[in-house]
Amino acid sequence: MTVQYFDQDVKNFVEKTDDRIRSRVVRTITLLEKFGHQIKMPYSKKINDRLFELRTMGNPAVRIFYTFYRGEAILLHGYAKKTQNLSRQELAHALKKLNRLYP
Repeated sequence: MTVQYFDQDVKNFVEKTDDRIRSRVVRTITLLEKFGHQIKMPYSKKINDRLFELRTMGNPAVRIFYTFYRGEAILLHGYAKKTQNLSRQELAHALKKLNRLYP
């Protein structure tokens, strides 16, 4: 499966993480490319019918929201997780981008 960045913001997020964190993120993106819809916990979590969360472990934990659109996985928004709860603000950013794909 092909993985695409929705916009430059999410691409910059991945590229600007330090080497240690970026290697975990790239490894998880590679799993998404390889397994597509079949990727499961602990690497991916379903948020709703169209939105998923790509997950890396470690400190800090990184989350990248993504969706499947026209046969591709689209990375929508990424952030470094600071609390145990899902960030409502980060989720809102991802949902805004998702709504641009699915008006």
